[in-house]
Amino acid sequence: MTVLCARALNRATLARQLLLDRVAVPVHDAVAHLGGLQAQEPQEPFVGLWSRLRAFDPAALDDLLVSRDLVRTHLMRRTVHLVTAGDALAWRARHDAMLRQRTVGAYRRELAAVDLDALAAAGRRVMGDGTPRTMAELARALADRWPTPGPRVLGEVLAAALVPMVQLPPRGLWRTKAGVRYVPLATWLGRDVDPLVPDGSDPVGQALARRYLAAYGPAASADLRAWCGLSGLPAAVTALREELVCFRDERGRELLDLPDAPRPDPDTPAPVRFLPAFDNAILGFDDRTRVIDDAHRGLSVAGARVVLVDGRVSATWTVEADTVVVSPLGRLSRADRTAVQEEGQSVAVFLSEGESDRARLAASAA
Repeated sequence: MTVLCARALNRATLARQLLLDRVAVPVHDAVAHLGGLQAQEPQEPFVGLWSRLRAFDPAALDDLLVSRDLVRTHLMRRTVHLVTAGDALAWRARHDAMLRQRTVGAYRRELAAVDLDALAAAGRRVMGDGTPRTMAELARALADRWPTPGPRVLGEVLAAALVPMVQLPPRGLWRTKAGVRYVPLATWLGRDVDPLVPDGSDPVGQALARRYLAAYGPAASADLRAWCGLSGLPAAVTALREELVCFRDERGRELLDLPDAPRPDPDTPAPVRFLPAFDNAILGFDDRTRVIDDAHRGLSVAGARVVLVDGRVSATWTVEADTVVVSPLGRLSRADRTAVQEEGQSVAVFLSEGESDRARLAASAA
């Protein structure tokens, strides 16, 4: 079985993640290809798409949210994701058990005496009038019947797990600060989520696996689980094996892939890229060493924005006033510093809509 080195996996990941070359595809198609973008920080998907698409216009993303072609909803890993409406409807039922398990698990003591099915039914009745509500407003409507958990717990368990919801615009629109208001996914999109197939064949799990490999492969089954948060996918993967190819990484793990998916030469040049907080190019793996060193793995879950140099996380970045400030994690060559400076200036222009091109590099870490 062919062994793929870390650099080969890195280049394959960059190609699948649209980070090796910016591509000229519509925003909707890019979001669909990526299987969504993690979006609990509502402005971060704009940077993620700018780093991947040629001539990205934030208004295009705004239009898709307002027209309901894209939605913001709790999905993979119980986190808010920006996904296509079609994917939200197709995938939500397959994620229900995971969302309930993770959310209820976080508040097991507070919810010990709560009939979750009764709570879900009550939540659907309250939200059935189509009125957008915050978590707090939803919880207050039910607090008389369930006073013990408290409004924060009631609101979160309903909006994040028990009732499929979407976060409404203007939340998530370009350069807009707005609170979170919810309506049921079915109300917003005009139809119910797709039900699970009762025969146990798990076509949604198979579709998720194919889509994952198209955007993240070659990858191990553990990587697929890390991306979506679902544990019950072995049967789906087994069903797909005859149409997949297999490799091994340098640790000996089996890696699965689509036969015709891109696997560039490991020596393919990789440009500097600025990634937003919680980008799935990093979070979408159990073994993240193809992109980030284990010593820096904590950055990927701490909300740090990172810079890829030669395809690897090599710096963090923030915005101070009108300036993009880059903090290298190690020594960068003069050529790399120049490339980071230039891309940082481009990020500054994008974020400020042309009002600033200021970027500053801190001294390299020892």
